[in-house]
Amino acid sequence: MASRKAGTRGKAAATKQAQRGSSNVFSMFEQAQIQEFKEAFSCIDQNRDGIICKSDLRETYSQLGKVSVPEEELDAMLQEGKGPINFTVFLTLFGEKLNGTDPEEAILSAFRMFDPSGKGVVNKDEFKQLLLTQADKFSLAEVEQMFALTPMDLAGDIDYKSLCYIITHGDEKEE
Repeated sequence: MASRKAGTRGKAAATKQAQRGSSNVFSMFEQAQIQEFKEAFSCIDQNRDGIICKSDLRETYSQLGKVSVPEEELDAMLQEGKGPINFTVFLTLFGEKLNGTDPEEAILSAFRMFDPSGKGVVNKDEFKQLLLTQADKFSLAEVEQMFALTPMDLAGDIDYKSLCYIITHGDEKEE
């Protein structure tokens, strides 16, 4: 019986260790990125106590020229951390924001449903109508903003392969 318990405990420990390893926020980023986040955290942590608090946020905004930030906005930022925002929590928040995109292949598969001929393009007007009327409806302003950044072919249709690349890798023009 003792050997069975030890075996069960070993499996549970291995499972916990695997979960912990896969959820390690530091493995989500390269070392250079972590260093950049550390520098950003240090800039925001005005009082250098290792925790970002409301006064740190207010002072950071002030240094950026925005002196009247609503209390509710500051509170909302702090509540995203669900507790004190130390560097690990800060990194986790950025990881969640930056990695919230589906894999490129999943996005391409979704677009292929609207491209039965397999040309790599989707009719802009038809797609616009879908965005305005289906599921999580876009506003007209949101659609226009999206189309301003969307690659189009010569006929004015959406080059969804290029759009998927931009969604998952960023627009090289931004850098």
